[in-house]
Amino acid sequence: EKAGVHVIYGIQGLKTHGKLCLIVRQEQRGMKTYAHFGTGNYNAKTATVYTDLSLLTANKSLCQDAARIFHHMTGYARTDSLEKITVSPSNLRSKLEELINDEITHARNGQPGHIWLKMNSLTDISMIKHLYKASQAGVQIDIVVRSMCCLVPGLAGISENIRVKSIVGRFLEHSRIFCFGNGQPLPSPEAKVFMSSADWMPRNLNWRFELMIPLENQTVHEQLLDQIMQANFNDKANSWELLPTGDYIPLKESKEDFNAHEFFMKNQSLSGSGIGPYPIYPHRISPQEK
Repeated sequence: EKAGVHVIYGIQGLKTHGKLCLIVRQEQRGMKTYAHFGTGNYNAKTATVYTDLSLLTANKSLCQDAARIFHHMTGYARTDSLEKITVSPSNLRSKLEELINDEITHARNGQPGHIWLKMNSLTDISMIKHLYKASQAGVQIDIVVRSMCCLVPGLAGISENIRVKSIVGRFLEHSRIFCFGNGQPLPSPEAKVFMSSADWMPRNLNWRFELMIPLENQTVHEQLLDQIMQANFNDKANSWELLPTGDYIPLKESKEDFNAHEFFMKNQSLSGSGIGPYPIYPHRISPQEK
């Protein structure tokens, strides 16, 4: 501040948990704007052991939204003018509910209803109830939750179409990814895919400043669905399945089981790297069989 830098500490009463950087750069052809969005902190130590997503873009709409977000943080400008990005606590919860309800509508109309989710924790009761409602409508839901999960999968008449697993391995799974089939079975080019700084917890949706960014670039869209999410679902070496009883059982069967962490270390460039077909649960065990 003594050097003339404008330092902003965030919005009073809200923890700033979104990860966003905006750069305006003078180039030969004039001013150019870049935005960076992340699911993890700008922290050199955790970056070595956390798995996260990072998007660097010059997309005009996303960059304009990023500028409006900083105006909101520095001058309390309204966020309802954002074109692409969703923020909490203003409308992230309602946007997620809308996306889930869309999948319910697809399922009730005889179309595929499909949701893939990846997050650190799932504890928000309202969001869990929406997922139960989707399951009861026939929406197929697959979730990777590393830590706390208050949703109970596989309950007859409640959550029989929901499967939950945890991945605990060499790295700490930290990215938040939300995928909605949009009337098609996942993975699909028509799917709506998002990355976010927010877990589905009351504190993230109600009391923190969070971001959810749509991933519409074709290459990025394919990488998220066909490689990153499928690698997580196909992993057995580090995976534990959550049972209706609340117990977790390991999915590992042999040393040859697919290991998502080893896969990403060996394939640092995701272009063209395939991992095999989805689903990971070709035979879904019923609660009675368990």
